[in-house]
Amino acid sequence: RECQSVSDVERAWAELKAPLVVVKAQIHAGGRGKAGGVKLCRSLEEAKAAASALLGKTLVTYQTGPHGQLVRRLWVEKGSSIAKEYYVGIAIDREQKRPVMMVSSEGGMEIEEVAAKHPEKIVKAAFSPKKGLSPQEAQKLVRGVGIRPGQEPKAATFLVNLARLYVELDCALLEINPLIVTQEGDVLALDGKVNFDSNGLFRHPELLELRDLHEEDEKEIEAS
Repeated sequence: RECQSVSDVERAWAELKAPLVVVKAQIHAGGRGKAGGVKLCRSLEEAKAAASALLGKTLVTYQTGPHGQLVRRLWVEKGSSIAKEYYVGIAIDREQKRPVMMVSSEGGMEIEEVAAKHPEKIVKAAFSPKKGLSPQEAQKLVRGVGIRPGQEPKAATFLVNLARLYVELDCALLEINPLIVTQEGDVLALDGKVNFDSNGLFRHPELLELRDLHEEDEKEIEAS
């Protein structure tokens, strides 16, 4: 549930009825966890305290720069029983002139750090925008990062659908970090980041309704 006040968080806690909730700062920047923008809360009092600590405050992460970004919105969700975290990303490879899906067993970390220290832990597959990511390619990616056989079908289907989403919504960048396997064996996108190609937004008026001008640079808004 999206929240803009402490009272919103109180209502979210009551609705979720979970022993653990996660309160996240909704800013357009990565690295929120390390910067204190993601709080695990096991009581209503902790959730309210987390909301008070974040709302109206400036959060500085490695992607915001030293000026940081003002937290105006929070996302409150149920906690998950995480067995393993993975990273999934899709971007355009300019040399191959097609989208490339990247999957890593090191979810929860900045992908730049993984690429620098453990490049062997990132597996990739380029795919045709017309044909999409094939089930066979998805299976190779899933096995390449060591997802257990019991979770392979769910994970492979997720990757195929994610590739289709990337193409159909005219995305420029799409990241799921982390993609998790739960203790119960489910495969879930625990967090995500989507950048849309502004040249394709005329086809998606429903996406324009989600635009938050507070999260964009004033000069970029004026230029567009």
